[in-house]
Amino acid sequence: MTDHVTTHQAQEDARNEDILIYLNGKVVPKAEAVVSVYDSGFMLGDGVWEGLRLYEGHWAFLDEHMDRLFEAAKAIDLDIGITPDAMKQAIEDTRAANGMTTNAHARLMVTRGVKTRPFQHPGLSQQGPTITIIMEHSKPSIPRPIRLATVPHIRGLPMTQDPKLNSHSKLNCILACIAAEKAGADEGLMLDVNGFVNTTNACNFFIVRKGAVWTSTGDYCMNGITRQKVIDVCRADGIPVFERNYSLVDTYGADEAFLTGTFGAQTPVGEVDGRQIGTGDMGPMTLRIRDLYKKLVEQDAQQ
Repeated sequence: MTDHVTTHQAQEDARNEDILIYLNGKVVPKAEAVVSVYDSGFMLGDGVWEGLRLYEGHWAFLDEHMDRLFEAAKAIDLDIGITPDAMKQAIEDTRAANGMTTNAHARLMVTRGVKTRPFQHPGLSQQGPTITIIMEHSKPSIPRPIRLATVPHIRGLPMTQDPKLNSHSKLNCILACIAAEKAGADEGLMLDVNGFVNTTNACNFFIVRKGAVWTSTGDYCMNGITRQKVIDVCRADGIPVFERNYSLVDTYGADEAFLTGTFGAQTPVGEVDGRQIGTGDMGPMTLRIRDLYKKLVEQDAQQ
């Protein structure tokens, strides 16, 4: 099986060759957006990030993304050096410079900055943070439902590396993705420390059983904003939704499954460990939630 699909697969767009990128207070051409080999992010994965999605001139749930970014920075004792409002302005300046109005994706990254010597101690990062915003024209183009394979890599305990952190240190998830691809799947389904179904290497995971929506407890998964919005719209629309422990047995017998993330919103899953889920296509509950989520994005834009 070689026709791998990624959950961040987008249509090719030639305009991305000429994008402008925000780097430490300046908006510069792509070729000039470079950081030092001494940067903490490059050297050690020492930083936090956010993914943002532009819908019809509006960055969806921007306040929630700013809250998560600044909370994560505080957790790792990183002083971003600017206010959330200033960060929002940087995002808007970058959008305007690129003339983007919709179907754009931004990756906002903050690292501890350039180190004086190539070692781990955070005190060696003395030149302030590095702040970067990569903004691309990006329209999702996922040709079929995603195939998942359960991998041996797990989402760990919070005293090791809290899986709720959107940190630059993603090697655990990358290894999970590699294992899934070696198994002929697109993405890795990761369990928690107790063996319950948790999340994939890049997205949050949901199943549908007998008209109810299930997802993990949230104890070991990414603190997904889209995940929470799906839970919110289900509750508001009277759809039974549960944050619970559940197993692979529950998953294989599901009527539907889908992934959530800022990029793809809700992406259908057609297969887990070689077992077809439901019809293998996007199911009616996933379609319903997609519609509810789109309406929520529109409501957010009007506030």
